[in-house]
Amino acid sequence: MGARAGLVAAVGLAALAASAAAEPSRLARSVAGLQAPAEIRIDRWGVAHIYAGSVRDALFLQGYNVARDRLWQIDLWRKRGLGRLAEDFGPQYVAQDRAARLFLYRGDMDAEWAAYGPEAKGYAEAFTAGINAFVDEIERGERPLPEEFEITGARPARWAPEEVVRIRSHGLTRNAAAEVERARITCEAGLEANALNRKLEPAREIALPEGLDPCAIPAEVLADYRLATQSVSFEAGEVVVAAAEDLPAEAIGSNNWTIAPSRTATGRPILANDPHRAHGVPSLRYIVHLEAPGFSAIGAGEPALPGVSIGHNGTIAFGLTIFPADQEDLYVYETDPANPGRYRYGDGWEEMRVEEETIAVRGGEPHTATLKFTRHGPVVFEDVANHRAYAVRSVWGSPGTSAYFGSADYMTARNWDEFKSAMSRFGAPSENQVFADTSGHIGWIAAGRVPVRPNWDGLTPVPGDGRYEWDGYLPADQLPSAFDPDQGWLATANQFNLPPGYERQVSYEWSNDARFTRIAEVLAADDSVTLADSMALQTDPTNATAREILPLLAGLSPRDAEVASAVALLRDWDGRASADSAAAALYEVWIFKHLGRVAVARAAPAPAARIIGSGDLPAVTDFLATADAATRDAILSESLQAAFSEVRNKLGPDTSAWRWGDLHQARFEHPLSPLVPQGDRERLAVGPAPMSGTMLSPLAATWRASDYRVVAGGSFRMVLDVGEWDNSRVVNTPGQSGDPASPHYRDLFPLWAKGEYVPLVYSRPAVEAATETVIVLTPASR
Repeated sequence: MGARAGLVAAVGLAALAASAAAEPSRLARSVAGLQAPAEIRIDRWGVAHIYAGSVRDALFLQGYNVARDRLWQIDLWRKRGLGRLAEDFGPQYVAQDRAARLFLYRGDMDAEWAAYGPEAKGYAEAFTAGINAFVDEIERGERPLPEEFEITGARPARWAPEEVVRIRSHGLTRNAAAEVERARITCEAGLEANALNRKLEPAREIALPEGLDPCAIPAEVLADYRLATQSVSFEAGEVVVAAAEDLPAEAIGSNNWTIAPSRTATGRPILANDPHRAHGVPSLRYIVHLEAPGFSAIGAGEPALPGVSIGHNGTIAFGLTIFPADQEDLYVYETDPANPGRYRYGDGWEEMRVEEETIAVRGGEPHTATLKFTRHGPVVFEDVANHRAYAVRSVWGSPGTSAYFGSADYMTARNWDEFKSAMSRFGAPSENQVFADTSGHIGWIAAGRVPVRPNWDGLTPVPGDGRYEWDGYLPADQLPSAFDPDQGWLATANQFNLPPGYERQVSYEWSNDARFTRIAEVLAADDSVTLADSMALQTDPTNATAREILPLLAGLSPRDAEVASAVALLRDWDGRASADSAAAALYEVWIFKHLGRVAVARAAPAPAARIIGSGDLPAVTDFLATADAATRDAILSESLQAAFSEVRNKLGPDTSAWRWGDLHQARFEHPLSPLVPQGDRERLAVGPAPMSGTMLSPLAATWRASDYRVVAGGSFRMVLDVGEWDNSRVVNTPGQSGDPASPHYRDLFPLWAKGEYVPLVYSRPAVEAATETVIVLTPASR
């Protein structure tokens, strides 16, 4: 793919030359709280390059600038996380506010700040001061109020530094929901009925902990947990709480890899990362470049956090995926019939800790929320009639587990030893971090708080009477890592990646390995990888599961004409879920909507099947591979017929005219769209565009069953040329800005949808050549 690499480089240089030909616009502003003159250079792709006289001012301006671009997004994030929605949006949000407050960090703040490294508190103080400076300018009438606040009648709030870290409920921990599913399936049909629900790696026989009655787990036991962790939804003229459509586990993941100089065309390392999360307007990730004496960082992070979590600092590069450690447990308590505020622990009763909080309510009276906690965590459900209570224990309760804020420690590391030391303190979410540096080294490290469970495996809920306690966390040096491997590359995609012979209990639930399978085969086959090759791999639509599933059709003798047509269409398909592929349209609808559903319905008792739904594709595949021929063929025929009929009804009877992209479309709706007229709704939306890929291809493009809409995947993609940083490429969709009136609100969406990139410029000359707007900032006299 060397020709493509040259083309990409040429396009990047042409873009820089074109932007250099036009003199950038210049703005000047004095800012209260800024300590020395500084400037922000906005490049033609909407990326802010911040040059400040001190690290404090760089972080201050990061907060100020993100408020300039994304104030509504970060303000809503804060209010959701703190449980302050009803104050702005009315009584419909009281329940979600109460749930969110259950999961706030309530421990010692000195220990909390110390857990992120010596600079973390100062970073948060500077960052929030910058946000507040921008909010103050709005309040003084010096800047217009962003239109989202006008639509909702809300006002932006000022931030306290501790609010950056006290919010936990946006993090990704696991596996309380899976524990509940297992218990409910076991209650309905026994332990063996769990076989198709989730494939366990390493293989593990599920056993119920002594004292657990699986039928004592109500279906709604995690309602408060889900309410606390869901996004904010708006509907039909008023703000309401609405549960988002559930995404499969594979939708929330990522790809990353790092390649040694010995296997690249340039003799320099390459590091690539594309995190996968739910799509939205604006994007979850925000790209920024920070420069100050002795400090440099460029890349992406979550916009409400200081610094960057994915990117480079001029010496090392870093990129993350989820390392799916089990970081949660559901505890079941017997409560005192005479006093439901007490739960049995050991030989006696222990009092729940009760906290009363006032929730302000727009247009209504303040609401008093009663929050209860056991020694294990927040009480999320009480069954007073049956004398039971339930609490979620999560790593969130420990200092240092605010999601991604550990990047404050690792983003300034200068070598592998410093990076590994910083990652040893990392809390949540548990991560696979890949590393590369300008000396030519590469590495991988798994990091995060992993509970030690001495006498159970974490696969089911446990009694909360003291028999099942965490014994701290696994020491960081007992989690796997690798440095400068002989094979010359390292990659992760949330797959089972514990080394052979590894004996520590981390998790039994991992993502489908299809993305990793494809990534690994491509990297292993090429000892002269280019940046263009890595971009092509990030946007590769190959679904490797086809290699396991399609051979099962070889022995099928269809009697039904539609099944015969389906088999003929799939027989020679190469597994590439390209937007123009007819076979991909059928295969994707088949395996994600019909194959698992039919298999589970035949293999599991009906009450359990209703809970399992479509099951876990690797478990279903294993079942089909070992089932008798009659059972397998019946499942394949029934599911193929249903899939073929569905696609035919959507795309017509002529299979040669089918296109996956005609179904599989990316369109991002603004959260406030239901509150505005149709014309404004279209103005706020981005798309549609036909998309290649699927949730199981390296080009992650998860779609929802109701309308095939792409709802999750890699909104941010990055490929770094380590040491020649200006060659690096990036894309963020739909754009850098959250302001619908900004040219950078949607400008990157067409590129992203087609698998294209823009330069991630880093050196001062390259930044100046790409600059579109210069904002010159001076300290305000007042």
